[in-house]
Amino acid sequence: MDSFIYALVLSPALTELLPRSGISATSANVGLAGSILFALFLVGWGLAFIWGPIADRYGRTRVLAAAVLVYALFTAAAALSQTVWQLGLFRLLAGIGIGGEWALAGTYVAEAWPEERRKMGAGYLQTGYYTGFFLAAALNFTVGAHFGWRALFLCGLSPVILAMYILLKVREPDKWAAAAKPAARPRPGPLVRILLPPLRRRTVVNALLLTVAIVGLWAGAVYEPSAIIALARKQGFDQVTAGRIASLGTAILAVGTILGCLLAPLMAERYGRRRTLAGYFIGMALCIGLAFGWAFYLPNGLRPFLAVLFFLGICGGNFALFSLWLPEQYGTAVRATAFAFTTSIGRFIGAGVNFLLGAAIHSYGSLGVPVAATALAFVVGLVVVPFAVETVGQRLPD
Repeated sequence: MDSFIYALVLSPALTELLPRSGISATSANVGLAGSILFALFLVGWGLAFIWGPIADRYGRTRVLAAAVLVYALFTAAAALSQTVWQLGLFRLLAGIGIGGEWALAGTYVAEAWPEERRKMGAGYLQTGYYTGFFLAAALNFTVGAHFGWRALFLCGLSPVILAMYILLKVREPDKWAAAAKPAARPRPGPLVRILLPPLRRRTVVNALLLTVAIVGLWAGAVYEPSAIIALARKQGFDQVTAGRIASLGTAILAVGTILGCLLAPLMAERYGRRRTLAGYFIGMALCIGLAFGWAFYLPNGLRPFLAVLFFLGICGGNFALFSLWLPEQYGTAVRATAFAFTTSIGRFIGAGVNFLLGAAIHSYGSLGVPVAATALAFVVGLVVVPFAVETVGQRLPD
């Protein structure tokens, strides 16, 4: 919810803050500034790899609670922004917390759930992220439409309750408790170990695959509300109605992605991790190309765009596969570090791509073709997939 609020309020927030920062609020400048701010958010998410070694040393639950607290506080702080630079800083800091939650929660589920239920647990976990899309869309439809973008950011403070619950009620997995004993801690540290043989190759491959997923999915998901607003305005809807249609589009995307997350473990068990990921990547490339390269330019493209958005969501469920697959490739002593590193490091590349994407949108004068071009990232991903480690049928290593 907190990560997607920004995408929903991108246009109104920047329209207000750019003039206060001495920049004209033209559509091109809004697109460029949005890309830059999102790139800063990705840099923050990239810095989230720091949570992994801390969690391998001090425990999954306490560090998870800290990560939730960080992103909730700084999402709410964005409501106080008076310039676009302040908003960028708050999003950078929120990104550090949001990036930590996925890695730590994914590690916890893998270690705490029984082996026979662990695989579907990864799918269930990932649906929570996209259920947050529903919450963000519902809040935008109600709170955002009536009270504005600042009120929507203030709603981002609510996960503090989750942080307190985790801290007080959730106990550490037995696997971590055994590995955390001083006598059981290997040297060198976990971050160094995952970058040395024999783990180095799989770490590099996993980081590349996550980079592909990040560049493609985030490019589509972040610009989805802006694209819908542009299409709705072109078809004669006023700004408030266009914003509500964007909320509907977000809900459609979320429904598709939840289904994709639930399908991912089932397909991974039947067809293997590598072939399943390849299938998701092909679907992502096709759907991004159709949505932004075709439907976006139709005279009445709103309905076709929304229809393709559902299938884009299904293919976006590939992130659930990583929640299942990454913990299977590393032992308990380095699992959180490996998860955090491989899911975070690609954000730096994603940030660079978003700078380029923002410049391309500014130069092209439209977000359609530049965003459609991100589908090419998945072609690169298909080349990398065969080098990944296949773990189907294997138990979680100690």
